[in-house]
Amino acid sequence: MPYKYGHYYVGFVLAVILAGFWASYFRIIGGVPFAFHVHAFSSTSWLLLLILQSVAIHQRQNAFHKLAGLASLGLFPILIAGFVLIINVSAARFAGQESPFIMVLGPSFGIGMIIAIAGYLTLFYSALRHRNNIRLHAGYMLATPLILFESPFSRLMEQAFPWMNFIGSEGPIAVLDTIVISDGIAILFAMTLYFRDRKNGAPWLVASAFVAIQAVAMWFAPSMPVLSSLFEMYAMLPAGLTLALGISAGIAAGYFGWQHGRGKMRSPARPSSI
Repeated sequence: MPYKYGHYYVGFVLAVILAGFWASYFRIIGGVPFAFHVHAFSSTSWLLLLILQSVAIHQRQNAFHKLAGLASLGLFPILIAGFVLIINVSAARFAGQESPFIMVLGPSFGIGMIIAIAGYLTLFYSALRHRNNIRLHAGYMLATPLILFESPFSRLMEQAFPWMNFIGSEGPIAVLDTIVISDGIAILFAMTLYFRDRKNGAPWLVASAFVAIQAVAMWFAPSMPVLSSLFEMYAMLPAGLTLALGISAGIAAGYFGWQHGRGKMRSPARPSSI
């Protein structure tokens, strides 16, 4: 089976999340907004599900792997809902002019999350569509943690590895330095896997594209006043509406990916590692 070390890679991303968000979430877990709980639960559950799927398929527990795959159809809309809730919190803080920090970086966070949602929808849909092609299916599923990597690693960089920030911006923009560098690391990892097997490397190329777009959009957002206006307009939308749209998009990605994957011929896979 492909990506025999895939569960270790996902476990590493999970460890980065725990370390990166320890101070801002896990240590003060009782005093954070509900939206953060949904996002944390859905994201960590998604990674744990990927680990279980990877271990199961490599131990030839195909029935359990398929059961976990069906569970992903239910978990995925919750994952997207978690992203939408975080956008809503950021938008409300931006509209309320909560702090100079959020006024500078709020639009960056908003556009970054929107691109992350688009990336997740694309990767999950593609994973289901190609579920009878083992390498493509595994690649698209294992590419999803790349989108989660940037946020916790950028925080970890700021807390423990400030020397990695070679850009050296000042003020709130320094946060964008760490985000862009984190995205760059994710892209290097993904493109390495792509060039190792370009025939089946589409998942890593797609993931790299979304991460690159996210990095560029977030970096330039503070210098684009139109994004601030759009983010303020977003904040005026009913939270229930944006949440419903996010959940609906998650359900649609699962449904159409599953339907479009029916009847495809199974293709052979070459052993690989990750």
